[in-house]
Amino acid sequence: MKPRHAALAVLVAAIWGVNFVAIKIGLQNFPPLLFSGLRFLVAAVPALFFVGKPKVAWKWVVAVGLVLGVAKFGFVFTGMYAGMPAGLSSLVLQSQAIFTVVFAAVLLRERPRRTQLVGIGVASVGIVVIALDYGVGSPLSAFLLVIAGAACWGLANVITRRAQSPDALNFIVWVSAVAVLPLFGLSLLMEGVDRDLAALEAFDWSGAATLGFVAWISTLLGFGLWGHLLREYDASTVAPFSLLVPVAGMLSAWLVLGEELTVLRCTAALLVIAGMASTAIRPSAGRSGRDERQPVGSAVGEQV
Repeated sequence: MKPRHAALAVLVAAIWGVNFVAIKIGLQNFPPLLFSGLRFLVAAVPALFFVGKPKVAWKWVVAVGLVLGVAKFGFVFTGMYAGMPAGLSSLVLQSQAIFTVVFAAVLLRERPRRTQLVGIGVASVGIVVIALDYGVGSPLSAFLLVIAGAACWGLANVITRRAQSPDALNFIVWVSAVAVLPLFGLSLLMEGVDRDLAALEAFDWSGAATLGFVAWISTLLGFGLWGHLLREYDASTVAPFSLLVPVAGMLSAWLVLGEELTVLRCTAALLVIAGMASTAIRPSAGRSGRDERQPVGSAVGEQV
């Protein structure tokens, strides 16, 4: 990879890591489901006029919109609102690689490789360590909500692979558009009209800044740059840079929010990242005889 492209990949990973801090701050201004719906509304509305019509069947757009846009982000935002720290959320969410391998095995009949099984085991140990560490004096439900979000992301990865969209940015913009109304509807039902109106009436520069970051910088710019890199290089070259996301997330949460970085949490992070790396290792095309452009777990590049 050329140095300037490697720098872009690191930049995207940093953006997606810092995005967890922006979400945590934004949740001080909005209820989680409303915030998630606003994020997709702000990201999708201007972009729809530039990306053209969906380039895959509507069934795939709707399926990923509901599983990724509504379920994954609904769970993650709600979990973070319930108390899950931003840094740990950026790390725990990477367990999506585990769920992707599992769903691919069940739904696509893809047999997990030995390295993937080893990676799943190592990453699972890291997740258990985080659960035990976080569960002391903290709501376990918040942790489980983020895990549920990771499971939805894994399922969305498998659906996205089946969709095989030729234009990743076009696909994610339409997926974002599909998620808007269901999230607003769920917010009205679960968070209440009064609470939503109060949040909108109190809209200030802090809310605008965090909303702008998660919608335009993280979603459109981040995914646009990631898609550009995937057009220049195969996914096995680009995907490993996503391992930097939890590093950036935990460091930025420590610097900005004062979240604690203990030896136990750093050890758990190393286990999860090592496990994720193992699930992404692929045999060479010559050995496998298959298309290696899209390793398991990298189908949907966007983090949060």
